[in-house]
Amino acid sequence: MQTFPHEYIASAQGKASDYVIAQSGNLAPIHIAEPKEFDGSGIYWSPEQLFVATVANCLILTFRAIANASNFQFLNLKCDATGMLDRIENSNRFTEINIDVVLHLQSKDDLKKGQRLLEKAENQCLIKNSITAETRFHNTFTIE
Repeated sequence: MQTFPHEYIASAQGKASDYVIAQSGNLAPIHIAEPKEFDGSGIYWSPEQLFVATVANCLILTFRAIANASNFQFLNLKCDATGMLDRIENSNRFTEINIDVVLHLQSKDDLKKGQRLLEKAENQCLIKNSITAETRFHNTFTIE
């Protein structure tokens, strides 16, 4: 890992209507538009959906890094995230994000360590730690 601070650069551009194109370096551009809830077409990712997905993705990537550093093998980690956007004091903001987490393990012997590493990942998830919305994780473990 590189030393801190890290800098991330992105740009966005859009016309008076239709989608916005978000870009960062050599990454594939993303088309973004208003969600249906804000009278958008619902055919492109919205900033709201990206925000909620970012929390889920951050948890998976954080867990993967911790698991790798701990030589812990797992089969799969799935996160279904739901964000609640509300109007508070004349301002729209996310008030809570609920994440249903399913960690698929190879053996019952991995359960205790998997639980501990998942809790560690939840506490270290930098996106969760950077937002004001209350974030709740609901963990399920399966053995395959």
